[in-house]
Amino acid sequence: MTDTTPTLDLGPQTTVLARLAEGVTDARLADPTPCPEYAVRHLLGHLVGLTVAFRDAGRKDLGVTTDTSPGSTRPDIGPGWREELPKVLAELAEAWRDPAAWTGMTRAGGVDLPGEVAGLVATDELVIHGWDLARATGQAYTPDPAALQVCHDFLEAAVDDPGRGDIFGPVVPVEPDAPLLDRAVGLSGRDPGWTSRS
Repeated sequence: MTDTTPTLDLGPQTTVLARLAEGVTDARLADPTPCPEYAVRHLLGHLVGLTVAFRDAGRKDLGVTTDTSPGSTRPDIGPGWREELPKVLAELAEAWRDPAAWTGMTRAGGVDLPGEVAGLVATDELVIHGWDLARATGQAYTPDPAALQVCHDFLEAAVDDPGRGDIFGPVVPVEPDAPLLDRAVGLSGRDPGWTSRS
């Protein structure tokens, strides 16, 4: 690992996400989210799947969980999601505490990528989908500041990437002095003003 290889404790952000998931009532599972194709239940199913995938990517435990494209099926929750999601979030954080997770090559979503990049993508997923879940379920959201900064910088660096359209929507313009979370959300292709009544 070089001195410039970023490492980040994902534990604070996974804890935030687990608390948000705990606050989701069954009555909200069919509600819309900022992800147009997903109701809350599908967003939660996506979170379970991506958390397992990035946990295994961090461990370099490559197989079906890291080989499956996220768009291959519509995600949904199983009956044990309330126990499963916090468990796998904690396991993801632990996997990425190992500096080796950030080095070498790994795979997630069927894509081979450097460990460092996989860690940045995982951070982005945790921060932005945390915002999605909070907005969809009417909960306050304060992401881990370190994870938010990494997420913002990652999204900002991807603005001119030719492959950006395969992952993110068009950038939503946000005032340069807006809160960092709003700027990150805009860079991800979401409207920071989105509500479930949008």
